[in-house]
Amino acid sequence: MKSFLSSLLVILLTQICHAQYTEVINSRRPGFSDSPYSVGTKVYQVEGGLFYKNVGRFEYWDPILEQTITYSSSSFGSDIMLRTGQFFEKLEFNLDMAVVSENRDYTRPAVYSDSGFGFSKLTLGAKYLVYKPEYADKSKEIRSWKARHSFDKKRLIPAVGVYAGLNTNLLTDLHKNPEGISPRFAIYTQNDLSERLIVLLNFIADKAFTNEAENSYIITVTYSLFENWSIFGENQGFFRKNVPNDFQFGAGGAYLVNPNMQVDFSGRIIVDSRGDNTYLFGGGVSWRLDKHKDQVIVTKPENDEINVPKQKKSFFDTITFGLFAGNKSSNNGKMREVKSAKVKTRELQAPVNKKAQKARKKASKQAEKERKQREKAQKKSG
Repeated sequence: MKSFLSSLLVILLTQICHAQYTEVINSRRPGFSDSPYSVGTKVYQVEGGLFYKNVGRFEYWDPILEQTITYSSSSFGSDIMLRTGQFFEKLEFNLDMAVVSENRDYTRPAVYSDSGFGFSKLTLGAKYLVYKPEYADKSKEIRSWKARHSFDKKRLIPAVGVYAGLNTNLLTDLHKNPEGISPRFAIYTQNDLSERLIVLLNFIADKAFTNEAENSYIITVTYSLFENWSIFGENQGFFRKNVPNDFQFGAGGAYLVNPNMQVDFSGRIIVDSRGDNTYLFGGGVSWRLDKHKDQVIVTKPENDEINVPKQKKSFFDTITFGLFAGNKSSNNGKMREVKSAKVKTRELQAPVNKKAQKARKKASKQAEKERKQREKAQKKSG
């Protein structure tokens, strides 16, 4: 019984400790919005895909030339995001980048063409979960059908995460920021309105404190159709300093191949005051290397309790975040067997009636004495 309770305690503590980690991959694709949750500690995730983008007409004010620039373009490329959780369950580090080959045809202030190949985006950042709401488990409600199927108002309170990053300027000449590197800040929220319906809301301040500053919002609604299929709809609005505002509308779907892999597809159009025909199509894959291990907190162990040994890390494992550590022991991540305590046992005997035992001994002695007297008498008579 004691070993069973110890095992149950370990399971409960495990559920508490890996609140960020999920049994299936948690990908940002195919939408552009991000979740406040991290991927979980010791998880290494790659999200990448191919896209084609056509810009019918784009214009912006150049403060250096003091005139409006107008162009159309077509580009083909790949967007890649690397994500990992380290140190804390709520903390995630990521690298967001895109490599494109783009051709531009300028019509104002002069007619000419330009092209470039290389990074159009290269941003390092970190995300941290600030608040995570707790929802009631209504599957255990058996007394009232109405209470079991009623909407939990706590689901209106979102999970909240914050992001801070740095836009590097190692980009092509078509995408460089004239003012160099710039910060990027964001607030991410997520409402799980049901087990299938999720709403994400992002507020982003990109290239802050520069003339290229760009503020935007993203609203994404995701719905799970079946066990492995999900669809999404998205709206994104841009508010720039030197560029007319525009709004994007996108939709797509994703298929879960296995717990560690997802494929996706999407398309989107841009609506703005310029009346151009800008659109984007893409598809990709998300995959993770799951080296997550549950952190079990066990109080001061006794002889019959579980004791989880602390693993020693080498210097190489520390600087590489354990990516190449591998399984160095067959006991890693496993519970040790609980030995049951040795209990001394003895056979149970019926209670003894001492008076009856004494009487039997006395009768036995008397019978033995009479037997000897008879034997003596027989010898004399013979």
